[in-house]
Amino acid sequence: MMATMTELSPTAGKTKYSQDTRVDESLVPKKVLSFRSTRYGIAFIAHFCNFILTAQYAAINISMVAMVNGTSHQSQFNGSTESLPLDALGGSNDAPNSLPAEAPVYDWSPQIQGIIFGSVNYGMMLTTAPSGYLAGRIGTKRVVGVSLVVSSLLVIFTPLAADLGLAFLIATRIVQGLAQGSIFGGQHALWERWGPPCERSRLCTLALSGMMLGTFTIILLGGIISQTLGWPFVFYIFGGIGFVYCLLWFVLLYDDPVSHPWISVTEREYIVSSLAQQVSPHKQPLPFKAMLRSLPLYAICLCSFSHQWLITILIVYMPTYISSVFNINIRDNGFLSAFPFIISWVTGILGGQLADFLLTKNFRLVTVRKIATFLGNFPSSVLLVALSYLTPDYVTTMTLLVVSCGLTPFCQSGIYINALDIAPRHSSFLMGASREFGYTAAILAPTISGFLLSQGPEFGWRNVFLLLFAINLSGLIFYLLFGDAVVQDWAKDRKLTRL
Repeated sequence: MMATMTELSPTAGKTKYSQDTRVDESLVPKKVLSFRSTRYGIAFIAHFCNFILTAQYAAINISMVAMVNGTSHQSQFNGSTESLPLDALGGSNDAPNSLPAEAPVYDWSPQIQGIIFGSVNYGMMLTTAPSGYLAGRIGTKRVVGVSLVVSSLLVIFTPLAADLGLAFLIATRIVQGLAQGSIFGGQHALWERWGPPCERSRLCTLALSGMMLGTFTIILLGGIISQTLGWPFVFYIFGGIGFVYCLLWFVLLYDDPVSHPWISVTEREYIVSSLAQQVSPHKQPLPFKAMLRSLPLYAICLCSFSHQWLITILIVYMPTYISSVFNINIRDNGFLSAFPFIISWVTGILGGQLADFLLTKNFRLVTVRKIATFLGNFPSSVLLVALSYLTPDYVTTMTLLVVSCGLTPFCQSGIYINALDIAPRHSSFLMGASREFGYTAAILAPTISGFLLSQGPEFGWRNVFLLLFAINLSGLIFYLLFGDAVVQDWAKDRKLTRL
């Protein structure tokens, strides 16, 4: 008796949707593809989970404008003293005088702020990949639900941690990152069981677009809350919302269509049959050696790093940048900083629809992934570089920020779901691993940017944006050269047979 390894891989019946999937569309009635479908309901549940995750993650970004000692370190550059015309959004432009007296204020330099911004990512990069793997074994409901409870508790604790000292605040942010990394990484396992190949772009981008809605909401409402109630209430309110949502999560979320009690038989059969060629009925070990030799996987990781650098600068520093350009209060800053992200929310959802539409028009899957990735990277970084060379004025600054931020979510239909294409059986781990690699950029970007900004605001911002462009372009070029969308040999199903 001896053991041999035989590969099970589809060799016929490939559809226009993917080179590697086999979907019988005759199983899909038109009504099943509507937004009333259970799988779209799962995407909406994940959408609001990501909304809360990002709101808690970014709460400190807008609050920092009120937490520091008047942002004196961010004096205006290029001689600009422009404010909003006629104070269009209302209220005094004297930000420090309009803040509640009881809100504590700290004397933190740009370098310290950069460390605080980036500290949450130390935790996130440790748990994103392992939580994806764990969720694939024990289920997304438990991994994400428990992590959301922990994250919400730590968000509520943040104002007290700041009062206890800088070390306590940074430690709290790191532990919060451990929980938030598990939320983000754990949800990837959903699409191994809920995402038909021809609908993955729509479902995944619908879920991920909640991150942009969360960013929009926290920056908009965070400014209003900080000015009216005090910045600690930003953390109390959004931490409390997270606790309430946990109850809905445990009631409404199911790990797969087979265990869902309300799904129709037709939809269940469609999902299961569409994934039959990609999801193994038995657990398999991760082929680490083959993964480490995979250029398409490296391409995803490096491009995720470069895009995460772009996203981090936009999310973390947009309120700070606008504060340095315009003499406005924190409430108005919140409105201006938030507006680009509501555009991102819309384009993120539309980007997924566009990607799946292109697939129906016989575009190759790899071509669609690369087009989406290019649109989400290159134009945004170019516009930010251009912004640093222009004399800041209200219309130009906001136009460039809106367009730059609005294009970034196209990557949700590109690199961020590409692991589902090249290794569907290991995608929950690989999507988490690529994001984990990207989070190193979320650590480095604020830290390095804080150092650059301490050298002077005008050239500091220019250097921040030039460095962003160089990193973004490098990752994009590598992905365009080596990215792929074919199931890799090491990711195909293997079973042990005996002769």
